[in-house]
Amino acid sequence: MRIIAGQYKGREIRTVEGPGYRPATSKVRQALFSMLEARGVSWPGVRVLDLFAGSGSLAMEALSRGAELAWLVEKSARAAACIRQSLADLRVPASRARVLHADLFQVLVKAPPAPFDLVFIDPPYGFDLLLPALAKAVARGWFAEDAFVVAEVEARAELGVVPPQLIPQADRLYGQTRILLWQNSTPDSPSTPEPSIP
Repeated sequence: MRIIAGQYKGREIRTVEGPGYRPATSKVRQALFSMLEARGVSWPGVRVLDLFAGSGSLAMEALSRGAELAWLVEKSARAAACIRQSLADLRVPASRARVLHADLFQVLVKAPPAPFDLVFIDPPYGFDLLLPALAKAVARGWFAEDAFVVAEVEARAELGVVPPQLIPQADRLYGQTRILLWQNSTPDSPSTPEPSIP
């Protein structure tokens, strides 16, 4: 897998194989980052949080484009080691990336030192972890005001009730992958979300 754009464009990222790991394809990453940039994301100064990080490809793509900082949370020791090696291969300064080898829900119990502007959530399919992760992160103040929150789920996933301060912005299908985009706000803030896919 290679980084699409920015400082590390064309550089390889190590990936982990096994059940539950689905590194985002180049097509999905390109579409996702185009979606964010079309909504005004300007990378310098952006703080990124990558939950269920896997290979860390989304956070590394953001760092390549100029994000200030990325935290990558990954429970698997093997995957966390793979992320650290990729960051070392890219020579990402330690001040710009932190890998947390820990259970995500233990991490989210505490408030962060500062909230994050862009959050990626890519939970393993079939375990219904997205909504609990969103609820915990919202409750503990992990999302900055106006932060974008991106989830990658299976195409036919049933979402249930998302925290009301997350205002829908996009809901798109790419083969068997469904990308959901919200913006963190208050429930009564004005918004013009895209129509959902039926």
